[in-house]
Amino acid sequence: MAHCYINGVGCVSTQDTSDYKIFLETQHELTENIVRVHKPNYRDFIKPAMIRRMANGVKNGVVASAIALKEANIKMPEAIITGTGMGCTIDSGKFLKNIIDNKEQFLTPTAFIQSTHNTVGGQIALGLQCKAYNVTYVHKATSFEASLVDALLMINDNETNILVGGVDEIGDYSVRLHQLIGLVKNQETLSNGLLQSNSKGVVYGEGAQFFALENQKKETTYAELIDVEIYDNIDESEIHNKLLQFLKTNGLAIADVDLVVLGNNGDVKFDFIYNNLQDNLLKSTQQIYYKHLSGEYHTASSFGLWIAAQICKIQEIPKFLKLNNKEVATIKNVLLYNQYLGENHSFTLLRSC
Repeated sequence: MAHCYINGVGCVSTQDTSDYKIFLETQHELTENIVRVHKPNYRDFIKPAMIRRMANGVKNGVVASAIALKEANIKMPEAIITGTGMGCTIDSGKFLKNIIDNKEQFLTPTAFIQSTHNTVGGQIALGLQCKAYNVTYVHKATSFEASLVDALLMINDNETNILVGGVDEIGDYSVRLHQLIGLVKNQETLSNGLLQSNSKGVVYGEGAQFFALENQKKETTYAELIDVEIYDNIDESEIHNKLLQFLKTNGLAIADVDLVVLGNNGDVKFDFIYNNLQDNLLKSTQQIYYKHLSGEYHTASSFGLWIAAQICKIQEIPKFLKLNNKEVATIKNVLLYNQYLGENHSFTLLRSC
């Protein structure tokens, strides 16, 4: 198997993360049930005439990808792979509203054209004039992981560099639908913190994270991406065994894991899945979480990977990420586990360089 290194990262999130040289020096835990990104200066990355025509998710994706490529010193990627759960949901809502308001007549196609899930990957390619492989994966909460799997296969097939990322945006219409079916927390339950909210639903967020993957290690390298595994459904009793098998496939035991990054989101209906791992199989392993900073969205695990990559590089863990008090001298093997609504389980393994 070829080596796959994370050599550049770009992150636009609910925190001030657009500067890759700074790792969460300032941070705020989310106290609202719907949180939007901390907007970067889009004019530094996108021509002003184009900004007003781009949806928020597209702008965030273009900025995050540009930052990742710049850090890795890649002018033209050999592939662009994007994961998104909801796509450009704002423009989708606009088009559907226009259909109703205009009684299905005299419709302009602009919002429809810009609402497709592959709009982000397409706009990145247009900006770079990149005519290489360009694919978007839409696999619910494993959309980003599916993109990583494709990237690993391409690196193993002798591609030298790949741009891969996860993007989702908040649309007012989609938020209302999520609220109607009880997937968004009531804001008043967040006064004591996300994991202490003791309520159903999540803090609904958005973000865009991109990673420049290469088959060669550089001065900018954060970590090596070892493996990714995805399961649509796993019986709760089988999660432990699947995790152990994933590690065994990569020549590791649970004692070899120095850090586990978990996707706890405060939903009491499903967080018990993480809690069971924390209290049993992973009880002696250093544990952190991140969705109290990013909110929950289909590709929020890409923010988790950004966190993990940063920790691999700087070898320090901010206290506000910790779930327990376990510590190790050197962080080498990092395991990420995520699930959403009891489905879309994923394991990702990083190794520090």
